[in-house]
Amino acid sequence: MPWLQLKMEIKPELSEQFEDILLAAGCAAVTYEDSADQPIFEPDLGTTPLWQHTTITGLFAAEHDLQVTEEFIQQAHKQIFDNSPFPPFKAEILEDKDWEREWMKNYHPMQFGKRLWICPSWRDVPDPKAVNLMLDPGLAFGTGTHPTTALCLEWLDGQKLDNKTVTDYGCGSGILGIASLLLGATHVTSVDIDPQALQATRDNLQRNKLPNKLMDVYLPENAPLIETDVLVANILAGPLTSLAPVLAQRVRQGGLIALSGLLKQQAEEIQNTYGEWFDLDPVTEREEWIRITGRKR
Repeated sequence: MPWLQLKMEIKPELSEQFEDILLAAGCAAVTYEDSADQPIFEPDLGTTPLWQHTTITGLFAAEHDLQVTEEFIQQAHKQIFDNSPFPPFKAEILEDKDWEREWMKNYHPMQFGKRLWICPSWRDVPDPKAVNLMLDPGLAFGTGTHPTTALCLEWLDGQKLDNKTVTDYGCGSGILGIASLLLGATHVTSVDIDPQALQATRDNLQRNKLPNKLMDVYLPENAPLIETDVLVANILAGPLTSLAPVLAQRVRQGGLIALSGLLKQQAEEIQNTYGEWFDLDPVTEREEWIRITGRKR
């Protein structure tokens, strides 16, 4: 069924009151988004920061009368905030769609580097002679569409992975580890905090007709501390910083590391942290996101 969507720009300190108003008006769901492209990095545990310019969205069943709903919200606003101006808002009808099918329809094969293609499992491969990774991410992160994943895939395509072992820390859909195997790696250790990611990784390994023995998947607390030739970690700056000693231990002397999931503002901190163990290359940037690579001393 279609939905009625109301959007208002509000001050973040008033978010709870506006959420209460929308819910009292019969709203089915409330969401917040940034109105001014203001990044919020990893917040402190237990906090929920909002942007200085915040848009609050209320989603209503389509049978809600727009005029009645608007009058209710304005009256509630007046009671709570006295005579302060009612914020500008807009209303629109959202047509109901099968969003999973809509996404699948628009997810196309993509090339990374010279050899590697990431292909949705429901589409034909564009080049049968290429290195084709068949992917269905399921509920896990990692399709190749995000710049950080693309940066890692392109880096892997440019490495000589024959007879190398790889650790994929924060494996998500398994895309980086499976790409490593298809590009010549002999074994991959995949680690993620999300059990759904581990299941998606196993499923995609089978989807690419690769033997289970080529990849081990672990939750972090169960992952053995073994050294590999290459480590890729496409996660956030906070975990990359706190996990630095652990990740460094997982790379053999002379081995390679690739770190992403980072904004360019975070480059200096990560470089200073990992420079203790690695000789680092110049930063590679794409759309405000970066990749940091290096070789262990």
